[in-house]
Amino acid sequence: MTPRSAHGSPLAAILLLLGALTLLPIMDGCAKLLSQSLSVYEITWARYFFHWAILLPVLFVRYSWRAFAPAKMGMQLARSAVLLVVTILFFFGLSYMPVADTLALFFISPLVTTLLSALLLKEKVGPRRLIAVAIGFLGAIIILKPGLGVFRWPALFSIGSGCCYGFYAVATRRLAGTAPPLVTAGFTALVGAVVMSLSAPVYWVTPSPVQLAIMVLIGLIAAVGHYLVVLAYERAQASLLAPFAYYEIIMAVVVGFVMFGQLPDRYTWLGIAVLSASGLYISLRERQLGLRRPASDLNP
Repeated sequence: MTPRSAHGSPLAAILLLLGALTLLPIMDGCAKLLSQSLSVYEITWARYFFHWAILLPVLFVRYSWRAFAPAKMGMQLARSAVLLVVTILFFFGLSYMPVADTLALFFISPLVTTLLSALLLKEKVGPRRLIAVAIGFLGAIIILKPGLGVFRWPALFSIGSGCCYGFYAVATRRLAGTAPPLVTAGFTALVGAVVMSLSAPVYWVTPSPVQLAIMVLIGLIAAVGHYLVVLAYERAQASLLAPFAYYEIIMAVVVGFVMFGQLPDRYTWLGIAVLSASGLYISLRERQLGLRRPASDLNP
């Protein structure tokens, strides 16, 4: 990424990111819809296989065969495996819970990333960000409502997904600058497609034409959405774009209501507000400190 591309078009970058975050919750809604009749593993296969198939021509045109052999292959494989686990856990959460609740709990990932950056990358994390992390986890507890007798055990899938994504984000930071973001994204999709295809005989159920169309749509949205994210981060610094990631929760509420008639209750709204405020503060604080972040997006 050149300095010019990183700073050239902030408004265009924001619009590209918002476009991606408008699309990606629709993918989540489609995954939830399919989970009523198909295995989560088969849905995960569709998300990665069709994502890779659609992204392949773009990768080949822009990077030729280099896209299939990025630097630091071992770290790339580990990072890709972690994201595959993230996706499976997230889709399991979607199969049991509303879209907005699932995504809101997944947004503990910036908090986990902040802690892991201190533990694994030896990054200095001051008391302000640590307090914000603690407040953010309080927001997650509010969403869980453990003291009201309505604790939902499937929420553990979403929390586990968010925690694993923290490791994925740290690995992304370690890999920053070793390969173009689109190459890294394409390699991740390839690994997921290969692993899920090899294990397909275990869980495969032949989908109906309608189900197959939705599976292709999931892969298409994943490919387009994540490509828009890459384009956004090519035009502006991550510190500028990070606060806009929380727009995705708003779209998740819209998708949940339109597709399933589900709206968050008052405790979930409160928890979302606390969690989002915490994450926003961490993003703004890191920008104030001048910390450079690699391209990343908060959707598995």
